[in-house]
Amino acid sequence: MTADAVTTPEPAPAGNGNSLLEVEHLRVLFPIKAGVIVDRQVGQVHAVDDVSFALREGETLGVVGESGCGKTTLIRVLVRLLQVTSGTIKFRGQDITSSNRRTLAPIRKEMQMVFQDPQASLNPRKRVGQILATPLRLRGVQRDKITAESRDLLQRVGMPGDVLNRFPHEFSGGQRQRLGIARALAVDPRLILLDEPVSALDVSIQAQVINLLEELQDEFSLSYVFVAHDLSVVRHVSDRIMVMYLGKVMEISPAEELYHKPIHPYTQALMGAIPIPDPKLNRARERATVSGEPPNPINPPSGCRFHTRCPHATEICSREEPQLTAYAGGHLAACHHPQRVTADEIRAATRSQDSPQSAGSEPPEASGEDGGTPVATPVS
Repeated sequence: MTADAVTTPEPAPAGNGNSLLEVEHLRVLFPIKAGVIVDRQVGQVHAVDDVSFALREGETLGVVGESGCGKTTLIRVLVRLLQVTSGTIKFRGQDITSSNRRTLAPIRKEMQMVFQDPQASLNPRKRVGQILATPLRLRGVQRDKITAESRDLLQRVGMPGDVLNRFPHEFSGGQRQRLGIARALAVDPRLILLDEPVSALDVSIQAQVINLLEELQDEFSLSYVFVAHDLSVVRHVSDRIMVMYLGKVMEISPAEELYHKPIHPYTQALMGAIPIPDPKLNRARERATVSGEPPNPINPPSGCRFHTRCPHATEICSREEPQLTAYAGGHLAACHHPQRVTADEIRAATRSQDSPQSAGSEPPEASGEDGGTPVATPVS
């Protein structure tokens, strides 16, 4: 690949082929102000910095990364709970980046969110019937049919229909999360944004909620953006996975491809953190590790955001931001020294159309004969 290589579109991801959500060069910067008499801006937190991706109807996109990488901020801005600094968000081809509340009202019926903490996201002063009645009325359900519709929603998420008069605090964590999913389904959405929906639940309950989400996706033809820090969970629910670090996209790949062939060193480090149930295999496997703490998002490092912790970093990594490179099979990675790819694969790769606007023009370089040392793949 040459430095002036022409960008080419990547293969279509999983789904039915129709684009549901398109995000182009999205940035969310939070201003930092100081002053006693007059507030003045003294800095910015780079929460989401030039992120681009597309989501197809019926597809599940997993978003993973360390705490503070911008995952939650990303999905909150997608549903317009936060304001966009720059970039565009398109839903079914309609630009909703700066739409007002009235314009967003019909769109928000198709985009719903399930929050991480079900206890905090459900009004403790309202009974289950009242919590479900509000979105049902917004959908246009007649008053005399709301109770029946509420019971049907509860049954669909595995809850008995006779709990309408109970308060959220009377349920377990898994049951409250099911109530949150039922509330999201009440307006008949096409896209659900899930902010670590199982992170606060026991492992057995996690499996139940994940199975429920998969069943609902098949039944209602839903699309998901699934945010999590547990890669073993994301693997089982996602068609594609996007890896973020300090507000930037490091890698996007089909789920199984990412687990068997992680290209970016940061992704390899995340894979190495996944425990293997067999203690002997867990001790014997070769891990890619990184040291140190993530840099300050107020003053992120130049070049590649990960170069301060990367074991393969060279001078170019600190000087120039890597382009998002498209390898075979729809696998994208932003790294000057990609791992586990051959020189032939690098020569056949192209600059992705989703590369950050601030990315340089230097193509990636092979890291060795086989592109790097393989990382032990976690077993299921």
